[in-house]
Amino acid sequence: MPDRSQPPVIKDIQTLHLPKPEIFHLDNGIPVYVTNMGTQDVIRMELVFFAGRTYEDKQLVARATSSLLREGTRHYTAAQIAEATDFYGATLSLPFNLDTSSIVLYSLNKHFADTLPILQDMLREPLFAAEDLEAYIRRNQRRLAVDLAKNDTLAYRLITEQIFGSSHPYGYNSTSEAYLALSPADLKKHHQRLYNASNCLLFISGRVTDEVKQLLNKALSDALSPGEKPAPRVPVPDGQPQSTFERRPDTLQSAVRLGRRGLNRHHGDFYGLYVLNTLLGGYFGSRLMTNIREEKGYTYNIYSMLETMRYDGSLLIGTEVSPEYVEPTLREIEREMKILQETLVDEEELKMVRNFLLGNFLTMLDGPFNVSEVIRTLILDGLPLSTFDELVSTVQNIDAAALQGLAQKYLNKADLWQVIVGP
Repeated sequence: MPDRSQPPVIKDIQTLHLPKPEIFHLDNGIPVYVTNMGTQDVIRMELVFFAGRTYEDKQLVARATSSLLREGTRHYTAAQIAEATDFYGATLSLPFNLDTSSIVLYSLNKHFADTLPILQDMLREPLFAAEDLEAYIRRNQRRLAVDLAKNDTLAYRLITEQIFGSSHPYGYNSTSEAYLALSPADLKKHHQRLYNASNCLLFISGRVTDEVKQLLNKALSDALSPGEKPAPRVPVPDGQPQSTFERRPDTLQSAVRLGRRGLNRHHGDFYGLYVLNTLLGGYFGSRLMTNIREEKGYTYNIYSMLETMRYDGSLLIGTEVSPEYVEPTLREIEREMKILQETLVDEEELKMVRNFLLGNFLTMLDGPFNVSEVIRTLILDGLPLSTFDELVSTVQNIDAAALQGLAQKYLNKADLWQVIVGP
């Protein structure tokens, strides 16, 4: 019998392996990345189109097109789509980000043939009816009004707009007027231009049988024809960092945001900056959290994060504090950045960050659906799958001197935009 009075031995994570997907092409040319793992008869399928903001020719049209795909097709109403997916125990979602638009379907293997016709019709013949667009506009105008009453939302909108610019696809903000300017013709044009086989990638995971592959090939080859792959519109931001204060007299707390242009995953410093960001404010034991929350008690939550897009990125620091703590919080943030620039991180703290990140990587590889998402992230960014090994190696081997050099390069107050929204 084991000795229950003694804790188990803690072992370091030595190796992490990203399973390689099977790759084949549908008859219409769509590349398919298959993660055939798991014991349950369920599959996750994600169709990804390069149809986000960086490819739109009118503001907000990309998100609106994605959202209205399931609001009615030639053969199915929105209610029928919802009822059919529910009847077969399937889940249909439409994730959208700044560069891509996706359609995700979870389905039992035995019902996959029944759910595919719905997806096929959404791709081939969405209606984009005027009344559905009007309802979408009203919903989003109401949601926007609620969001703009929140200081943290307004601060995020301001900082991203300042970093990238008000007309940049990564920087512009939604407005009531921009929603009203949308028309069904705009959505149809966006769909016809970008939702084609040449502009699409397919990721499928779970119990992927030969029958599933055959069903996919038939349904999607019929639904999507080859077309043109568009060029993105990504101007280079050229603004100089500055400070902005937005007064909101009827609010109690101030939202503080600091930020700068960051890196995308192609940059040689990205993996090291990923570790540095975690150390600064990327987990509960971070420098910012320990100092400003635990020791000073200025805030309940403070964080730093890397926002990574296909063509650019940003480093953001954010918190909400009472107005009297705004200046002390800013001083402490600057102090923590200076410490990282001037003092080497001790090995015990660095080991804690390594273990935290490696544990996260283990979670990312837990099960076929998670593995497929890692593969999707790398493929969509145009990176080889070996990139995951490089990230793991960086986390395991980066030293304090390298982190200090990155802090001196990327954590300078003069390079940070600053936004404060509050009373």
